[in-house]
Amino acid sequence: MEIAYHVHYLDWFEYARTEALRDAGVPYKSLSDSGITLPVIDLGIKYKKSVLYDDVITVETTPELSESGMRLTCKYEILRGTESMAVGHVTLCFLQEGKTRPIPAPSSVRSALQRISD
Repeated sequence: MEIAYHVHYLDWFEYARTEALRDAGVPYKSLSDSGITLPVIDLGIKYKKSVLYDDVITVETTPELSESGMRLTCKYEILRGTESMAVGHVTLCFLQEGKTRPIPAPSSVRSALQRISD
């Protein structure tokens, strides 16, 4: 039981994505309050080395908006110090609450993500 359970990596991705968006000026609550949800439509993880229970890790996150603006892909790298433990990605789409077809990201999201990618 000294190795972190593999599903926790997804939790770390979610926490890192939430903080990256908050730091960019797009807290999840503001999206939710405006009736927008971001369901996961694709994800992948490549485990390189095991994270142990007492390890201090950093999750580097790079959010990228698709050309259509309907999808947000976040790329992740989990680091223990400078050692890469895992890499992965999660792709989400923007949905208006109660609808099933993706919509373009609001202009405020586009602007915020553009600022951090410059």
